[in-house]
Amino acid sequence: MVSKKLNNIIEALSKHTDVDSVRVLNEIGTNSHIDEVRELASKALVKKNIKESLEVVIKNKGKGINDLSARVAMSAINELLALKDKTTATVVLDETINSETEKEVQDTARSVKALMSFSA
Repeated sequence: MVSKKLNNIIEALSKHTDVDSVRVLNEIGTNSHIDEVRELASKALVKKNIKESLEVVIKNKGKGINDLSARVAMSAINELLALKDKTTATVVLDETINSETEKEVQDTARSVKALMSFSA
């Protein structure tokens, strides 16, 4: 179980307006060996709802919606579905689908985009 202090730090980073907070959440949060930390970091990155943070959880293999842990991946997907403004997320999903990234990452982005179209 993640400590209250760590939870508060991740929550504060999600609200921080500096783009450097995305780097910290990416390097420390999404690379953690603890599923719960990766889950909290992914949620925080989605909540930021800016291109740089959404690229981390959508475009990277092994992170966010592409995490090997189903719990982490579904948590990130659910957070994306809960966004009020899905515009930036849709742009990043389209870029991922149309890029030359790994097929598995493209397929996941395609599936999430389809889910988002139903949740609108």
